[in-house]
Amino acid sequence: MLDKLKNLFAGYKKINYAEAKKLAKHKDIDVRLKLAQRKDMVPEILYFLAEDPSPDVRLAIAKNTNSPHQADLLLSQDGDDDVRSGLAEKIAKLVPGLSSDELDKVREATHEVVIQLARDEATRVRKILSETLKDVANAPAKIINSLARDVELVVCAPVLEHSPVLSEDDLLEIIQSKPVEGAISAISARKNISEGITDAIYDSNDTNAIGAMLANSSAQIKEDTLDAIIDRAETIEQWHSPLVDRPKLSKTAVLRLADFVSDNLLDRLEGRADLSPEVAKAVRKEFSRRMEIAEDAESNAEIVSPEERASDLHAKGKLNDSALSDACHSGDVDFVKKALVLKSKLGYATVDEILSMVSAKSVIALCWKAGFDIKTAVLVQKRIARIPPSEVQGSTSGGYPYTDDEMDWQLDFIKKS
Repeated sequence: MLDKLKNLFAGYKKINYAEAKKLAKHKDIDVRLKLAQRKDMVPEILYFLAEDPSPDVRLAIAKNTNSPHQADLLLSQDGDDDVRSGLAEKIAKLVPGLSSDELDKVREATHEVVIQLARDEATRVRKILSETLKDVANAPAKIINSLARDVELVVCAPVLEHSPVLSEDDLLEIIQSKPVEGAISAISARKNISEGITDAIYDSNDTNAIGAMLANSSAQIKEDTLDAIIDRAETIEQWHSPLVDRPKLSKTAVLRLADFVSDNLLDRLEGRADLSPEVAKAVRKEFSRRMEIAEDAESNAEIVSPEERASDLHAKGKLNDSALSDACHSGDVDFVKKALVLKSKLGYATVDEILSMVSAKSVIALCWKAGFDIKTAVLVQKRIARIPPSEVQGSTSGGYPYTDDEMDWQLDFIKKS
């Protein structure tokens, strides 16, 4: 009997319907498996085998491109992950190579199947669809949108980063819906994202996504948005390198970055080919100034304490915004505290309390009382008081955000408490 079966399958010998029906019920799994793999079986036989007790046979039917729609629909709800994954692979491989007319036919025949697979409980099944359909311009929009909103990053990321089917409105809606962590970063990496999308990414306050957007040279970012990012960037180191490498930086942006990026990035900033001689000179000057400060601090470190240096500069009338900014950049907390005590004429305990309160308004009032400008106050908030970037108050290009009476009241309240 076995020899007869081998001869029957050898070279894909034609099997009539009656023979196929008997073989589909054969007790030997290998016989049913070989039958399920054949491309010349009538749909009724393949549909019958879609309910075979062996997952290997059902997987063969799932992968068989001649299986009828009814079999695919049945297998899309199969209890075996491998079977559903095999079905997803088959359908996903069919779509990219189809013409528009052929795709319409596939839609009609497999729409229910694909929807079912896109909702599959197994991440692997949904991932297969996403990876395969991510670049397909005529992929079903409903399916792509479903995958783009998936709760698993490995499923949604491929279509979010690549799919041309997703419209700007789709992307904006996804960004604003607070999707799974990493989803907005995937959108940030899309080619040629518009200013509307980059504004939404910035508004999301997703630090990683904003960093990915800055690293995307094709992303269109408004100058105002870039300025706002630079306002926050000083304490977010992962933004520094992509900011330095952003194309078409304005003169103002370059000079502001030169205030706080590390020495090696400052060197890279100076090497940008698009810098005017004037801006390049200013960047070089800032680099030289930093080197001098570092050398002076190193040579004086064992001789004069930070508090003594602050007192000496105060006595000479040189305890100014520049001196305090340099101390903030270098993390010299003792110098900054002493400087604020001397300039504000408040007690050391009061200054120490304000800097440890993590209160932006209190730090602003302290810097105002000490006579420093708002740019320095912003720096003290970020570098010394460790105010979270989203809570830092004041603009480096504006004035103090409160009235004198409000800031006096704030300080009086702290002194009395």
